[in-house]
Amino acid sequence: MSITDTIADFRWRMNERVAELWTERRQQIGRGASVCAVLLLLGGGVYWWTNVRFRSPPSIFDSPVDDVFGYLSMADFSKLPLEERLAYLLSLADRFRNFSQGDSAAAAAFLAGLAGPAREQATQNVRLLAKDILAQGASGYFDVPESERGKYIDNWLVRWMKTGEKITKGKEGEESDDERLKDIKDDAKRGETRRNERMSGGGEGGDSTTNPMPSLTSDGATRFLDFWGSDVESASTPREQGQIVRFLGDVRKRVLQ
Repeated sequence: MSITDTIADFRWRMNERVAELWTERRQQIGRGASVCAVLLLLGGGVYWWTNVRFRSPPSIFDSPVDDVFGYLSMADFSKLPLEERLAYLLSLADRFRNFSQGDSAAAAAFLAGLAGPAREQATQNVRLLAKDILAQGASGYFDVPESERGKYIDNWLVRWMKTGEKITKGKEGEESDDERLKDIKDDAKRGETRRNERMSGGGEGGDSTTNPMPSLTSDGATRFLDFWGSDVESASTPREQGQIVRFLGDVRKRVLQ
């Protein structure tokens, strides 16, 4: 047999063996290829989400003022878990209290120039933050027995009062929880009296519902609840709306007792 024939015979045998292996291993190879494809897609998706689509929050104390405030006007801010958004605001408030004159000027210039889509996104982020606070409260409320719901509301209100104090003052006030609850109830009753007076006078009158999100301190507690109807409802799903409406109704009854 010539060298040419030997090579041709070898090639034929190799082709035949490859064909046999393909027939025997076709399903395994197909499954392996599918797994590789899925892994590539997942890896690409994770990279796109973490490095392209989602932007992590900047370091509060090490980043320029424009970057720190600018993050509040990005959709990525609302993609953070609620606790991380609150932590960001608490840290921002801490830095704001210690601003240098240059930082204060930069912050004022940035906020004054915020307009268009960026301003609307910042407003939407406020709506989503308030909605998520209320949705989280409502979800927990309906998870506890009815006999414990009054206490749940009290604890929820005190928690957010303390959060508001830390944001606005840098620390919790010296009042006891009972004193905080009394302040909330007194403020709620004053607010209800003013509302009834406006209604009996034949007009709604000017109110805080057109203002930015109220603080969570005692003097802003009822304003915060009213903020739901004016701005937050549009940022909620139907299921969230149902839970929050029922929850806020019970909160209002509780504070007006």
